[in-house]
Amino acid sequence: MLVSIGQAPKTHSDVTDALLDCHERIRRFTALAVTLGSRPDLPVAETVYGVERVTRYFRLALPQHVRDEEESVLPRLKGRARLLDEALATMHAEHEAHVSALERLFTRLEDVRGAPLDTGARTALLDAATSLSAAFEEHLRAEEAIILPALRQYVPSEVRAAMLGELRARRA
Repeated sequence: MLVSIGQAPKTHSDVTDALLDCHERIRRFTALAVTLGSRPDLPVAETVYGVERVTRYFRLALPQHVRDEEESVLPRLKGRARLLDEALATMHAEHEAHVSALERLFTRLEDVRGAPLDTGARTALLDAATSLSAAFEEHLRAEEAIILPALRQYVPSEVRAAMLGELRARRA
């Protein structure tokens, strides 16, 4: 089966690990969108289920992750170092830029959901998903190289624990 069901959520003791886990899910669901666009041989039911999973993830879970970074990470790291401030500004700008790419993806997912055998719809989904995947990969790598290590460097463990509580509260 293309999509696994019921994966147990990981329990994290540090906010950095929780954010990295979110990054893993972003990559996994983006890859699923690419697969849905590139595999016209998939059974219709599996295609529709995959489209629903990708749509749900990017409509519900991704905005929580963006809030985690904008509301919990950014304020605690801003002003610590010039390179870090530049990375935070880029992160923020990319969050805003991703909105239009996600809307394009949602449109293409809905097209495939409505006509799973339409090769034109699949091709358009592949194009949207590939473009978004490249944008996300660049975005995530920059965060993983600069921003997430800075959390451990600049933010005391008790503050990181409070941040983890904030992340969990957003999902409660």
